[in-house]
Amino acid sequence: MPYRILHVSDLHVGPPFCKPIAEALVRQAHALRPDLLVISGDFVQRADFPSQWEAARTLRAALPSPQLVVPGNHDVPLFNLYLRLFAPLALYRQMISRDLNPVFTLPGLVVVGAVTAHGLTLDGGKVSQAQAAALRTILGRYGPDTCKIVVWHHPVMNPPGPYRDRVIEAAPAAIRLLDACNVELLLCGHLHVTFIGNTRNVVHDLHQGTIICQSGTTTSRRGHGPEQGKHSCNLIEVDAQAIKISSLLYQAASDRFESTAEYVFPRRTGEF
Repeated sequence: MPYRILHVSDLHVGPPFCKPIAEALVRQAHALRPDLLVISGDFVQRADFPSQWEAARTLRAALPSPQLVVPGNHDVPLFNLYLRLFAPLALYRQMISRDLNPVFTLPGLVVVGAVTAHGLTLDGGKVSQAQAAALRTILGRYGPDTCKIVVWHHPVMNPPGPYRDRVIEAAPAAIRLLDACNVELLLCGHLHVTFIGNTRNVVHDLHQGTIICQSGTTTSRRGHGPEQGKHSCNLIEVDAQAIKISSLLYQAASDRFESTAEYVFPRRTGEF
């Protein structure tokens, strides 16, 4: 420690994709030299089109490594009903990553990816029983001195604004799962707007709660609310005392993502 994580999300390679913004992201990401780059889903706009997957794979290869990536709901085919229902992540696994529970570790840090995207709805997400069990098993291998971070696509709580029906299915159970696993930080996306918060704001009897770090859309024109038409990502710094999150917004004048807000949270100490 300290460690630096660059968190991007909702690339949406396809008709709303902004190639010049993606090029600026690649340049800045290499200049930042993060210890880890996280992509929290929605690589493509429509998973049915091979050209979008090829472009998404090219963009991922241009970004610095190491990387930890998870799929989003747009990475599930919309028009191919067979794939949508019976193999919703087959194309993601073929073109992006076969690992649906990626794990990244450094001394004192573990980052675990999880899948909330599925083929049964167009927009919604959930943590399945199998996925919850996998998270418990993986995170249970690490003690209280390790900073535990989880990455999935869908949010567990609503930011201010018109987002009331877009949180993950059974959100209180997902929040309690994170708390039970002693997860300090959740990285997510989906709503195309930046939001930083804590799960104790919505479930009040948690042991310690989990910091929520939600990225807007980093490289598409699909920003919502105050980020309509804008592009954002997050830079996270973790050390033994604190977790610092810088919300970054692309600025045309400098052709780079600039910090617009900073949040500092004290690290957890010891077990519950």
